[in-house]
Amino acid sequence: MTTFKLNHRPVSVNVDEDTPLLWVIRDEIGLKGTKFGCGIGMCGACTVHIDGRAVRSCITPLRTVADATVTTIEGLDPNGQHPLQKAWIETQAPQCGYCQSGQIMQAATLLKDFPDPTDKDIDAVMGGSLCRCMAYIRIRRAIKLAAAEMRGTHG
Repeated sequence: MTTFKLNHRPVSVNVDEDTPLLWVIRDEIGLKGTKFGCGIGMCGACTVHIDGRAVRSCITPLRTVADATVTTIEGLDPNGQHPLQKAWIETQAPQCGYCQSGQIMQAATLLKDFPDPTDKDIDAVMGGSLCRCMAYIRIRRAIKLAAAEMRGTHG
């Protein structure tokens, strides 16, 4: 039995501890916002936060989150009102949308580290989050818009 906090709530799952966290979140707990992309931690579609840091859940064994705090896109803001979520909509960042929950989760840790990110900061941190639709310009714009809102300079 592995116990951890998921989106501010304690959960316990009776699953092999080598099971990737992605499948525990999707198949055992039933949250579908975190997506399967490549399965080798290279594309970023499965990004969640573990103790506040962006992590690829497809390559993270369940045993590594025992007693940790895990946040998925559903827990970033339960009402979908996180500045990044609002900026994504305002800038129409998603095209197909498949990678966007991972993009947003990666961007959330970017803004913790770089509250006023430059293009170079965004490229460096977001470089491992792939978008097959090539929406990178809109994603960058959304990140900057959210950063401005979080600093109180939006609008």
